[in-house]
Amino acid sequence: MKHFLKIASISVFSLYSLTSYGQINKVINQLHDPNNKQVMVTAHRGDWRDAPENSLKAYKRAIELGVDVIEIDLNKTSDGVIVIMHDGTIDRTTNGKGKPSDYTLAEIKKFHLRNGLGRVTRHTIPTLEEVMTLAKGKVLVNLDKSYPYYNEAYLILKKTGTLNQAIFKTEEPYQNVRNKYGKLLDSIVFMPVVNLDKPEARQIINEYQKQMKPVAFELNFQSDTSSILAKNDFIKAHGSKVWINSLWASLNAGHEDDVAVDDGNTKDSWEWIINHGATMIQTDRIRELLAYLRKKSLHN
Repeated sequence: MKHFLKIASISVFSLYSLTSYGQINKVINQLHDPNNKQVMVTAHRGDWRDAPENSLKAYKRAIELGVDVIEIDLNKTSDGVIVIMHDGTIDRTTNGKGKPSDYTLAEIKKFHLRNGLGRVTRHTIPTLEEVMTLAKGKVLVNLDKSYPYYNEAYLILKKTGTLNQAIFKTEEPYQNVRNKYGKLLDSIVFMPVVNLDKPEARQIINEYQKQMKPVAFELNFQSDTSSILAKNDFIKAHGSKVWINSLWASLNAGHEDDVAVDDGNTKDSWEWIINHGATMIQTDRIRELLAYLRKKSLHN
């Protein structure tokens, strides 16, 4: 009987693993297909409305809601461990003080994350390895604030078998990235971040397209008058997706989540973003955006 139960348990686990990896393969294929019109949803810092931002719980909840990507922010402890922390200090989001680099991993794990009301929870600051283990076989991971840590992140992704699930990014122009990281750039999934308000924006995009094929371009803008927004088919034609953030008006000229949710005006928010070429959207309103896209048959 015990032998039968053991075999049954192994079979169930194997079936779950196959289903899980089938899911991530579908998402990875979509990421690398610029002609796919379905919109991929990125959860900014996880589901931070129901769990502390950048916590394992916030990421787990976002995954359960059905997002395609979770966004994480990298930082580093004094003993060289990559942890997840958006700010330069832990003051705002934990009951501790100081920079992550002031503490070893063992020391920083003694602090606890605060929720949206500022109350201290049981959740601790996760490591990159913990997040990638959670995400393995389930979702893509957007590595924000990762530019100083590409080498360390690469080793962790290789160790966890999640290299194809991670998107490296930076605002640095192509030559700077190549000079800093050399051949590593050819071994990672990469997305440049471009500020369309800068006069050299098109030049930055063109140089990346000349030298490589980024998986996507993240386009940020405070003004929506850029000619690149008006006509960015050339990005897709060169094999890349367009990523636009719907959080924070400063990143999208006011075509933001709150216009859609608080004002009930999806035309000037999510619809506007999609009409301007985005097939990847990073949001602070996960549930509402997913519901909107599914109603429009733009997300499974």
